[in-house]
Amino acid sequence: MGIMDSKKMYRDHLGLDLSKWKELLDTHGVSADISKFTAHFEGQDFPNAVIIDCTANAEVSQMYYEWISKGIHIVTPNKKTNSGPFDQYKRVRELQRKSHIHYFYEATVGAGLPIISTLRSLVETGDKIVKVEGVFSGTLSYIFNSFNGEKPFSQIVTEAKAAGYTEPDPRDDLSGMDVARKVVILARECGLQLELDDIKIQSLVPKPLQGLNSAEDFLKELPNFDEEMESQRKDAEASGEVLRYVGVVDVKANEGRVELQRFPKSNAFAQLSGSDNLIAFTTSRYLRQPLIVRGPGAGAEVTAAGVFSDLLRVASYLGAPS
Repeated sequence: MGIMDSKKMYRDHLGLDLSKWKELLDTHGVSADISKFTAHFEGQDFPNAVIIDCTANAEVSQMYYEWISKGIHIVTPNKKTNSGPFDQYKRVRELQRKSHIHYFYEATVGAGLPIISTLRSLVETGDKIVKVEGVFSGTLSYIFNSFNGEKPFSQIVTEAKAAGYTEPDPRDDLSGMDVARKVVILARECGLQLELDDIKIQSLVPKPLQGLNSAEDFLKELPNFDEEMESQRKDAEASGEVLRYVGVVDVKANEGRVELQRFPKSNAFAQLSGSDNLIAFTTSRYLRQPLIVRGPGAGAEVTAAGVFSDLLRVASYLGAPS
């Protein structure tokens, strides 16, 4: 019934022809106004409304409380609410539960992989989570899966950017902040009241390069630090191990970490390929052998599939035929 980006919005109370959404937005769109967009769904005769927030925008996520209070269900891959200030997150979740409104966010971690739903299923069936550990970044998975001694670290980062794997500024990936947000989301699903500032992050951006003005300057200077990364890789290889950049939720220690770890080549983390994600759940039920979810954790198609799956789940919960 409506579609909006950062500049324009298009609304039609009879519904949109989704095969022409871009054309409709470009030719018939008016200036974007999130309050007017929200009001469009209020005066309709339909029993249920769902807003799908496909942004990574904090201002949009601040609308969730209002949307839920107006009876609008939410589906989103936006990490800002679930990894933002705990008080705001708690306020949204409490209102959502009290209002019997659905708020689904499977794609906030691992794109289309069933990570949130797997974790929630374990918790709801009485399992006790001990640790959740994972390669949560498709970008950093690709970089370290390729870092095998054939090319310097800086060259792999440059090639990853050229292939479209990284953010426009690779420091946004290498800083570990995106992984930290996912760690916070999973920690809260486990019952921990962690803030983003509580996460111990090992940044892969050398300190002298953190303040550089542009991505180009960063990539130009990064080769000066190849020796340090190569030394870590060689030390690991000498012990029959590989380097992987992982996020960890340690429930017993009540903490979250993002760090570069070494794994033996027989370990599942060492056997990743491409830009795959891998998440291992160690629980009282899966203590000796962790429960593992693995697959592509980045990309528009798999993320869209995760979002669409949540939309179908909303429909199912509201009484659609199974």
